[in-house]
Amino acid sequence: MRYIKYSLCSFFLFTALLNITGQIITLEELEEIAIIEQKVMMPMRDGVRLCTDIYRPETDEPVPVIFSRTPYNFNAYRDGEPNVSIYRRAYAAVSRGYAYVVQNERGRYYSEGKWDILGTPLTDGYDAFTWMAEQPWCNGKIGTQGCSSTAEWQMAVASLDHPAHAAVVPMGFGAGVGRIGDYYEQGNWYRGGALQLLFSNWLYYTQHDIYRPRPPAGMNQEDLLRIQRFYDLDPDMPEVDWSEAFWHLPIIDLFNYLGASRNIWKEMMTRKPDDDIWYEGGLYHDDMPFGTPGFWFISWYDIASSPNIALVNHIHNNIEDNEVADNQFMVISPSRHCGFWGDSENTIIGERYVGNAYLNYDSLIYAWFDFWLKDKDNGITGDLPYVQYYTMGSNKWQAADEWPPENTEMVTYYLNSGGSANSLNGDGSLSTRPPGGNDNPDTYFYDPHNPVTSYGGNFCCYGNAIEVGSFDQRAMEMRNDILVYTSDVLEEGIEVTGFIETVLYVSSDVKDTDFTIKLIDVYPDGRAFNLDETIQRARYREGYDREVFMEPGNVYKLELTPMCTSNYFERGHRIRIEVSSSNFPRFDRNLNTGGNNYDESEGIVATNSIHHSRKYPSAIILPVVKKDY
Repeated sequence: MRYIKYSLCSFFLFTALLNITGQIITLEELEEIAIIEQKVMMPMRDGVRLCTDIYRPETDEPVPVIFSRTPYNFNAYRDGEPNVSIYRRAYAAVSRGYAYVVQNERGRYYSEGKWDILGTPLTDGYDAFTWMAEQPWCNGKIGTQGCSSTAEWQMAVASLDHPAHAAVVPMGFGAGVGRIGDYYEQGNWYRGGALQLLFSNWLYYTQHDIYRPRPPAGMNQEDLLRIQRFYDLDPDMPEVDWSEAFWHLPIIDLFNYLGASRNIWKEMMTRKPDDDIWYEGGLYHDDMPFGTPGFWFISWYDIASSPNIALVNHIHNNIEDNEVADNQFMVISPSRHCGFWGDSENTIIGERYVGNAYLNYDSLIYAWFDFWLKDKDNGITGDLPYVQYYTMGSNKWQAADEWPPENTEMVTYYLNSGGSANSLNGDGSLSTRPPGGNDNPDTYFYDPHNPVTSYGGNFCCYGNAIEVGSFDQRAMEMRNDILVYTSDVLEEGIEVTGFIETVLYVSSDVKDTDFTIKLIDVYPDGRAFNLDETIQRARYREGYDREVFMEPGNVYKLELTPMCTSNYFERGHRIRIEVSSSNFPRFDRNLNTGGNNYDESEGIVATNSIHHSRKYPSAIILPVVKKDY
């Protein structure tokens, strides 16, 4: 029996898009309601053809289109093992009166041309819209939907404002976000100037080798339909133990070490967070227009909840077209990357139980499409709040007409200690009282060859190296290179919802190093569950367009990339932060030399300090919602 092959990451992302019932839809069931056209080679303006499968209702009336474009394998064998995820989504759309169209990006599988991780030319999306809108079976309205790589291209193409592009539903879309305000993640390659290592695993399993077999250009549909029965063009990469592979140095040599496909890994490693090339591809940046109503789906334990929310805020608050600006809506669930349909009456993220997070995503999404693509007056745009968000701790869905919600007050919690905040056994404290005049810095040694290892967190696609979600951090907090600052026991519950700011006053005896932070909810029994995390590479503290190195003896102010969450710290709980200089392999290790980092194998141990005093008031600023519980 044949199966379509995916990496663990890409399989999860691709099959999580639209699970309406969980049942397997067979080809025979789909053929009962749909006209099926596979291996349609859709022409682009430069002559390159993109492989497209079309599933549409058996009707003479034109219908709207739900369009999914993907780098993943969707080869659906007409007389063999079906692609169950494609058939399921096609059945859901067709049974509701939509055509479902799925297309491979340029250079992927049967699509012609050369693939680029930054996004194939934006004109590919525009040309696909034009082609579909001109078909007699299309009513001229197209909605785009997908999660992860099937979502990330939607923002940039929406900036072109194609007249047929009527609505977007991006889900888990962070790798399509370039620069948004203070966030320079450039498609999740960076955070705070530090490299996010997820793409090593993703590229290893996803990018095709330049020497792979390919059908000849111009091959006709009949022959393509014939050979798809026994060639899916999907490479079967050797499995990798990523818990070991991530340790390889220099990191630029990782793919040679793995014997991986020759691809763009080495070239990507050399790009800095504000390199001009980031602005030439398919990423969406905050200087671009946006022309399409959007229904956005975000997860608290995804890799990019903060910049994702910032992007929607940017469109809502800055786009001049009022109809577009006023019709942007968000749903923020507690789930993992593309894990929305995993939310249930008993949702557990990692080790933390967060209650009944179930939401009927399919009803919401199809009501959205019905309004914009079928002109149904169902009132959804009047009924939807700007944001529906799940608050962990109180374990309930809430709604707000702005983000952060109304009545949110930024409350400063200052770091303090007697100079020994090292580990859970230290004397670090977190308080709304400003520190006194004496500076008693907390000092620790950061050895890049013995980094703080990641334990849970907000990310995806790290293979077997890390497990996503919220985990009890106490074992990690026994390390002396983690500074632990904990509030007093809360006499009243506190809801923290919104962007979380961090200001650290730091010093080091090396030219460059990193500083990390985690926000944690501490239960009365001592369990300490992580909420969000971030990092700042010191050389980029003055901006991502420059590198400014540190000098021993000087104290520097760092403003870390904002975190974001919604969590209710119950009465009897405590608020905690951890500060360190590594969170590996969530982020790459700073080798502390001041060199390129990516082409180095030997690091040096840094002596790093966090200062807290009247002169150096290190603090975390929490968005506290004022309401009665």
